[in-house]
Amino acid sequence: MDHATDGSVRGDFNEARFDYYGVQSRFFRKNGKFLVETDGPDGKLAIFEIKYTFGVDPMQQYLIEFQDGRLQALSIAWDSRPKVQGGQRWFHLYPDEPIRHDDILHWTRLNQTWNFMCAECHSTGVQKNYDAANDRFATTWTEISVGCETCHGEGSRHVAWAKSRQGWRLFVKDEDPEKGLAVRFDERVGVSWTPDPATGMPQRSAPPPFSRKEVETCGLCHARRGQLSEAWVPGSSLSNTHSVSPLDRRLFHADGQMRDVEETYNYASFKQSKMFALGVTCSDCHDPHSAALRAPGDGVCAQCHAPDTYQTATHRRHDEAKAPLACASCHMPARTYMGIDRRHDHSFRIPRPDLSVKLGTPNACNDCHKDKPPEWAATAVEDWFGPDRKGFQNYAEAFQAAWADRPDADRLLAAVASDASAPAFARASALSELRAYVTGLNVDLARSGLSDRDPMVRIGALDMLEGVPADRLWPMVSPLLSDAVHGVRLRAISLLAMVPDARQPSADRGRFDRAAEEFIAAQRINADRPEARSALGTFFAQRGLVADAESEYRAALSLSPQFVPAAVNLADLYRQLGRDADGERVLRAALAASPKDAGIHHALGLTLVRLKRFDEAFEELHQAAELAPEQAQYAYAYAIALHATSRTGDAIAVLKASLLHHPRDRNTLVALTTLSRDGGDLAAALDYSERLLRLSPDDQNLIRFTQELRRMPTSGQ
Repeated sequence: MDHATDGSVRGDFNEARFDYYGVQSRFFRKNGKFLVETDGPDGKLAIFEIKYTFGVDPMQQYLIEFQDGRLQALSIAWDSRPKVQGGQRWFHLYPDEPIRHDDILHWTRLNQTWNFMCAECHSTGVQKNYDAANDRFATTWTEISVGCETCHGEGSRHVAWAKSRQGWRLFVKDEDPEKGLAVRFDERVGVSWTPDPATGMPQRSAPPPFSRKEVETCGLCHARRGQLSEAWVPGSSLSNTHSVSPLDRRLFHADGQMRDVEETYNYASFKQSKMFALGVTCSDCHDPHSAALRAPGDGVCAQCHAPDTYQTATHRRHDEAKAPLACASCHMPARTYMGIDRRHDHSFRIPRPDLSVKLGTPNACNDCHKDKPPEWAATAVEDWFGPDRKGFQNYAEAFQAAWADRPDADRLLAAVASDASAPAFARASALSELRAYVTGLNVDLARSGLSDRDPMVRIGALDMLEGVPADRLWPMVSPLLSDAVHGVRLRAISLLAMVPDARQPSADRGRFDRAAEEFIAAQRINADRPEARSALGTFFAQRGLVADAESEYRAALSLSPQFVPAAVNLADLYRQLGRDADGERVLRAALAASPKDAGIHHALGLTLVRLKRFDEAFEELHQAAELAPEQAQYAYAYAIALHATSRTGDAIAVLKASLLHHPRDRNTLVALTTLSRDGGDLAAALDYSERLLRLSPDDQNLIRFTQELRRMPTSGQ
């Protein structure tokens, strides 16, 4: 980040024009200022001053300051690449759809606000200083760009150390090996990598430490995460002050490869890698100060991997003269973000076209050979290396099963979660996915995860317990209210908030109250975001603080009328208070802002049912099911509405269609069991009941019900 000056601005401000879906923007200079005329927050053309530049290569964005202290990132960016590479031009970050002034992605809106979205990683010592009462920012930094203190912590102690070493003390053995710095990055000190002559594979001279200070420090800016605290200390676990995104279907493919929709950065990819597991650090490959590779091209890999073994046609299976390949071509496939910014996946995986055939995941072979099917690539790899596909990341099928709601998802996820050799990042993600499948038989996986050394695994185990009844939660979760990692404590208190005071042992109240204060403080840091205000509203609602909950939900909707969870949660709060008419008003306002959101239609339909306006309710529930067929609960609610209007056959048809996509959905199976039994189709009822029993084999009521069905004749009814 830098001030907009002649030396920092790379874009063309010489009366340059850029057209975007009917809006023509003009870039020009006047009185020494860099200016842009473009559509403002009301959709009308206006002139704005460029106050700061953001980034250098391959693109540069521009920040515009508003009177309330917000800095907004203009969505028209400058392509800094050479002209021969397609650069030296203005381009829009969302080229394929018109982003109007009322869209959440418009440059003047919430999701383009530098103070939250960008500042922490592009400047040093950022304090957001958001005034929630007046909806204003007074954000500050100690350095406008990334400086020494970003990674090494406050410099004052280092300066004091240096002053103390003057004169004769220069020759005295240093009693402070950290030299006054917050952390000593010493993971590479005295460590060497030696290639095994037989395999060419490198061996580390010493086992890696469990605490990976360097990777966690780099992760501050190279991870997909949300901020929980501004008290981050270099070298500490990122989960202490940030909420790290696990593997999920929106950001990653099932095998852990990054998608190209929203950037995931490199922390998640690298922590899935065998290189991380064996002790490689970021600075083994990158110079942390220049950002350059330690050696040009494949030389950085050849530091450890014997070139005689790996930089050969025998290994690469390509004619180097006709089709030269780099190591990264096959082991670090690239994806493009923000239109032109290519980023390499850092999970260092072997190409798996066989998984592409089976699961639809991408592979490096077909990234180049786009004209060939994955089957062609899989056959070639098998001919070269044999049918046994070895690899470090062996959890693709488990996540694909979970995301496709396959019947074997719980078994496959449990295998990943309990595999000590799997990356902790994958184990944590598997536990988090298991929240949809938790039973009395697999809950021990969560218990084990709660005591894991890795804080992300502990958080994943807490995620798994999200749906467990409150009376069973306290004994398992309450010890983590005093966990050493801040992020773990916050996840624990968010689960235990639902436990009434009367069920909390008095000896634990102090820990509970301290963790609750931390949770509230973490949301207050992000009070400029509707997600944080809504999370705080839910916390207050669980604690019975109704007025506070209502205030937070309304604040969330004030920040973003399109933030659906706040509207749905506020309407549900009103339901609990017997104020469904108020809930309807909230949901209709949200529907005006997001008319195609299935969640709002669903919530409104249920509200109208309670208001006994059944025809209107039926239409809203129908809309929800149509808009989001991937949501089993919407099809279920619509089917129940059909049944209530004596259209039981249609209800069963809707449920059967939903069951094809959600074969483990309990509500769907219960409804089909009941409707089939009541309709006299006892064979179908027994089939659905037995499916339920396989999901909940320890459910005594279900066991008795199924036994009764088995005793009934299934024909002639």
